[in-house]
Amino acid sequence: MMELPFTAPALLAPMEGVTEPCFRDLVLRRNGPQHLGGAFTEFARVSKEALSRKVMRMHLGPNRFPQPVGLQLMGSDVELVARSARTAVEVGAPVLDLNFGCPAKRALRGCAGSALLDDPPKIERLVRACVDAVEGRVPVTAKIRAGGEDDSRLEELARAAENGGAAMLTVHCRTRKEGYRDTADWERLRRAVGAVSIPVCGNGGMERYEDVARMMRETGCRYAMIGRAALGDPWVFSGRTVGRAEAAGFLIEYDAELFERRAMTEKGRVGRVKQLMQYWKAGGLIGDGEREGWLREVERERLMGRLVEVVRAG
Repeated sequence: MMELPFTAPALLAPMEGVTEPCFRDLVLRRNGPQHLGGAFTEFARVSKEALSRKVMRMHLGPNRFPQPVGLQLMGSDVELVARSARTAVEVGAPVLDLNFGCPAKRALRGCAGSALLDDPPKIERLVRACVDAVEGRVPVTAKIRAGGEDDSRLEELARAAENGGAAMLTVHCRTRKEGYRDTADWERLRRAVGAVSIPVCGNGGMERYEDVARMMRETGCRYAMIGRAALGDPWVFSGRTVGRAEAAGFLIEYDAELFERRAMTEKGRVGRVKQLMQYWKAGGLIGDGEREGWLREVERERLMGRLVEVVRAG
């Protein structure tokens, strides 16, 4: 089994429309390798053709950190996904992850993502094809949900990934049907750990720094992947407490990165910043009863102005 390159047990989860380089790099800069062990790109969709080097470089971004950033692929065509995996290694991806968990309707229509939870043999074939394609140069990992309509096939799904040669299995502890509901059943993670001999990474239901150690202790997972909690507190991986000014500074810098690196429109940048604000907890920036007021802001100049005022106030 290939050695995993992660520098710590806590990992930043791949999230569509979020963990592109602008946000991901800001989080990596604020959490050292002793706290944040690695991250993943948002999924790169493999549909009608294998992905190009240009697309993969875009997902990986130009910056490199002590922590590895794995490239996540999502697709159902075994040959195209395997060819994309080979190219991913050639452009420098240190880890290749396969997405079998996305519950989005467009993924289901393409028989990709969590649609494959109904076909464990296909998961095994996809993993095996990618393992063979990369020829031992990087580890191939797989991310599943606890099941499709229910969790009755969880162990079968876990073993399918292991039998395909996955070096690590990430289990989002909700089923496809459950989507992103608030409750998360960690007992499912314990079941997955008991079903395979490869390392299991738990995902779902973590809200604070202390939850990483608690999940690992209660389930036997060797890694813990944080998603939505990192949207509300980018420092969640270290447990560091920041003040209002530093919290506001993160959002201002995120806005600037979106403009400088992606040339995003003002409307698009406001949408991305408010996407974080829906979850934001860091620094006490958004107090009780204040969230709706922040989210009502539609003009970038006014939204950024309010954040600058917080920074100036210290």
